[in-house]
Amino acid sequence: MKVVALGGGHGLAASLSALRRIDDRIDVGELTGIVTVADNGGSSGRLREEFGILPPGDLRMALAALCSDDEWGRTWAQILQHRFRGEGELHDHSVGNLLIAAAWEILDDHVEGLDLVGELLGARGRVLPMAAVPLDIEADVHLTAEPDRITVVRGQVQVASVEGQVVSVRLEPSDPPACAEAVEAVLDADWVVIGPGSWFTSIMPTLLVPQLRDALLATEAQRALVLNLVEQAGETEGLSPVDHLEVLNAHAPDLRIDVVVADESLCDANGVLEKVSHQLGARLVTAKVARSAGSDQHDPVLLSDAFRGCLHSPVK
Repeated sequence: MKVVALGGGHGLAASLSALRRIDDRIDVGELTGIVTVADNGGSSGRLREEFGILPPGDLRMALAALCSDDEWGRTWAQILQHRFRGEGELHDHSVGNLLIAAAWEILDDHVEGLDLVGELLGARGRVLPMAAVPLDIEADVHLTAEPDRITVVRGQVQVASVEGQVVSVRLEPSDPPACAEAVEAVLDADWVVIGPGSWFTSIMPTLLVPQLRDALLATEAQRALVLNLVEQAGETEGLSPVDHLEVLNAHAPDLRIDVVVADESLCDANGVLEKVSHQLGARLVTAKVARSAGSDQHDPVLLSDAFRGCLHSPVK
């Protein structure tokens, strides 16, 4: 069974960590993470600006999530995520970001470099960038201070932390070349998992790379959407779970969703979430998937149980 998960940051890491635990369904090499490459902050932003490379941070997190639970995997995941602390230039750089950047510089190939790092880690799957060039996110926003007019905000960090309501997002460049291996993985998948994650800065960008979006529309794979647990301060503040679905539909109206996975806490008494899911052609699967009550983080073990219940073998 071939499964592709799309997104970025902690959300994609949670999905990959959950999916790699379904050992009876997904074999090593059959799980692929496709990662947003628009980060412009922190260590990733510094490396991107200095060397003109793809931001490696979300790719690093995805690789760490695919590390196994044995001593080798746990040790390498910890090394990969380790950040230097000090007063010099290395401060706040993560080991994994530097390792990926070094592999790219030596091999001069994004995919080959990520595959090499994954082999070193013993990763239970593959990690690919969604595009072959670094991207910038641009958003139309109703600022809290100026709610009556649209303000354009540029940059993933800036959009994610803006004080206001994001209306829509787009990419710069608007027609970036997709990673060819990512497109192939989507077309060849049995299941595609979208989310959880930052809705406008991690999830929507995967639908805005034309070649990748076309593959998502054309694939015979079943498509599962994992909803976030809580609103994200700034980026999605004030948006309900139903609003999240409507935003997705507005950005990709032709995208069919087969399953919506939501924590039990998101279900409303009137069944609106289920009704909207059905309107999108999807069945709603609810389960306890949060680390704890009120948490904004998915528990990989609980999410794995939810996936195991709904990612049945599809007919192709």
